[in-house]
Amino acid sequence: MSSQEMNSSAKLTLGPVLYNWPAEQRRDFYFQVADEAPVDVVYIGEVTCSKRAPFLTPFIPEICDRLEQAGKEVVISTLSLVMSKRERKEQHELVQDSPWLLEANDLSAIGLLKGRGHIVGPFVNVYNEDTLDYFYRDGAQRVVLPCELSGKAIARLLASNQNRAIEIQAFGRVPLALSARCYHARSHGLSKDGCLYVCEQDPNGMNVETLDGEPFLAVNGTQTMSYTITNLVDELNNLKQLGATHFRLWPQNLDMVKVSKVFRERLDGQLEDAAAQEILSEFVDFAPFSNGFYHGVEGNRLVE
Repeated sequence: MSSQEMNSSAKLTLGPVLYNWPAEQRRDFYFQVADEAPVDVVYIGEVTCSKRAPFLTPFIPEICDRLEQAGKEVVISTLSLVMSKRERKEQHELVQDSPWLLEANDLSAIGLLKGRGHIVGPFVNVYNEDTLDYFYRDGAQRVVLPCELSGKAIARLLASNQNRAIEIQAFGRVPLALSARCYHARSHGLSKDGCLYVCEQDPNGMNVETLDGEPFLAVNGTQTMSYTITNLVDELNNLKQLGATHFRLWPQNLDMVKVSKVFRERLDGQLEDAAAQEILSEFVDFAPFSNGFYHGVEGNRLVE
């Protein structure tokens, strides 16, 4: 594809880290993103488990300042499953005090942000045109679509969207479901309250196998995730032509700067599909790629 067929107007975003990386590692990761990654928007915040949040919180102002100095837009992501009084209190405080734009990842956060600019995150189900329009009327500036939508469903939503911003999950293991229980703790014979933060042992999530020993899913604390790595680099051109404005890369424990450069060059028309896939395949090796959801088949399949 030529640069005329795919120009650089589309935005590249980096989603929040879903895994339990050490706080210092996260800080250094965001510093590297600020200095080297060609992304336009960076999401920060604890989405998966509120017990992890206190470790990163002291670093957030410094991280945000570094990213903004580098010209990145900063968005703070809220928790995806709010259950306790403490979590509700923390969410209220975040909504009231945050100087940064917020990504709401559950309906309680959206309720608190009604009438105020925000982003609807991928943990909120948006499957039809009326739902999309409802969130925009309530103040959403952008909506991140669920990962399981097919290309046809995405096209219908984009066609009804009146040129408003839509974000697509384009790379990484994608979150599929949430639970009140912690799978990671249970797999180690521990309770959720006494988990000892064992999820830190799996920086890309813990693989789950079938009884036949075939990799099936991945577990990240209370999240069920895809085992395969969503990779829509071949589909970027079509999605952009349909009207998608933002493309999300989910952080994985690998060279995300290199990943972002591949996607940026593909969006800018400087890299062909085959070349982009070849580069990604050279260093993204902990799980196979997939794009099945987009093509209307099983999500773990790769449609060439």
